[in-house]
Amino acid sequence: MNRKTLFILALLLPALLIMFGVIVYPFFYNILLSLSNMSLRHFRDWRIIGLKQYVKVFTENTFYVVFFKTVIWTFVNVSFHVVIGVFLALILNRKSLKFKPVFRTLLILPWAIPQVITALTWRSMFNYEYGAINIFIAKYFNMSPVEWLLRPFEAFTACIITNVWLGFPFMMVVALGGLQSIPHELYEAADIDGASAWQKFKNITVPFLRPVMAPAITLGIIWTFNNLNIVWLVSNGGEPSDQTHILVSYVYKAAFNLYRYGYAAALSVVIFLILLVIGIYFLKKTRAVESVY
Repeated sequence: MNRKTLFILALLLPALLIMFGVIVYPFFYNILLSLSNMSLRHFRDWRIIGLKQYVKVFTENTFYVVFFKTVIWTFVNVSFHVVIGVFLALILNRKSLKFKPVFRTLLILPWAIPQVITALTWRSMFNYEYGAINIFIAKYFNMSPVEWLLRPFEAFTACIITNVWLGFPFMMVVALGGLQSIPHELYEAADIDGASAWQKFKNITVPFLRPVMAPAITLGIIWTFNNLNIVWLVSNGGEPSDQTHILVSYVYKAAFNLYRYGYAAALSVVIFLILLVIGIYFLKKTRAVESVY
């Protein structure tokens, strides 16, 4: 190797070491743990037991219940993210709208604020006695306070509301960038042909937005599927009665509350495989969409 190659390797070495330490080594060590019986009882004398932890994952009814809730959680959140994000992007893209920079800044704030602060703020707003949401409901709708964090359905709904507020700005920014790249001449030609607003949206806006939104939706699905912070902080780690768990929060509980390290590692590998399949599927869809346009 010449001096130039050595210099390049010396520059890459710190980054490679960090990637190995925080990504490669933990990933393969996690796979090793998933094949072991490691737990609080077998913390020092753990051994390899094969695929027994994976068998436990798929034979316990809890996995399927939590997986179903995770699918609902992901679908509802991403759907609202896309619908609200595209709707706001269409409004912000209008030339007649005044104070655009102000509105853009205000609407992107939910995404810019750290998730921990967002989750704890919304948790206080959902408080039964002193929360701002119940005060608003009682004052303007003359309804009794909702036990947001005391019942399973209400607590899960509170988590979804929080995550919707947190995630729509990302889709809004992506959609706004896509809208601004659409040639304005297409809309002018549609106006000359007498096209309605819905026809212009269906035949011009949607086709041009599709290649832009497809990878954003893929990322949104993966992020939402793995969003531990909101569920854990808003519903206080799966309360009430552990009915608000999604898969990633259930893994956290299995590892750090129940100390079932081997089981938690196996479940995390299953989650990784699920997301890998979803990611590959949507990447193929994205390439197919880009090839069309």
